[in-house]
Amino acid sequence: MLFGKLLPREGNFFALFNQHANHIGEAAEALVKLIANYSDAALRAQYTAAIDEAESAADSVTALVNKTIHQTFITPIDREQIHSLINTMDDVADLIQDVAETLVLYDVQSITQDMRSLADLDRRCVDRVRAAIATLDKIADSSVAEAALKTCEEIDQLEDDADRVLRSAMSALFRQEENVRELIKLKAIYELLETVSDRCQDVANIIEGIVLENS
Repeated sequence: MLFGKLLPREGNFFALFNQHANHIGEAAEALVKLIANYSDAALRAQYTAAIDEAESAADSVTALVNKTIHQTFITPIDREQIHSLINTMDDVADLIQDVAETLVLYDVQSITQDMRSLADLDRRCVDRVRAAIATLDKIADSSVAEAALKTCEEIDQLEDDADRVLRSAMSALFRQEENVRELIKLKAIYELLETVSDRCQDVANIIEGIVLENS
């Protein structure tokens, strides 16, 4: 019995990565819908709750991955890569929840087109993260590895797009918004939304490292 417990195990890390990526996707979709329907109090509460649920589910997967690392003798990729990947993915889920919470805490009364644009770019970044994560168990195949790297490049481009939207939004905000309280609120929301895409880029960088080292 003891011998059986000591046998090397790989753990089901790739399946857990995919589960987590799906939860981030749910949160990102709910964020887009939250912002699109923000004026409707019932829908606002519904989509905020959906984000909280997705973030909680992502937290559970993160905890399971970190626990499994310590229980696994042989891992399919480097332990530090596993740890960095799952925790950076979890940062994405946390930031999406932060956006939703800050909208409420700051009592934001109206949604701008720049918020909508940034939320949509975040959703697209997360979608590409999901696609890249789904390739990790097959990167021994050179064509899959190449596709994964291309997907990471797409995430980098989307993050650049979000940077441009943020710069434009900030320029307009400081030129046009005369209410200092509103300026502070909107600045915080814009920066949080853009940080979601930044963190997706961090995930892409980790995935690139995994692909290059293991393909």
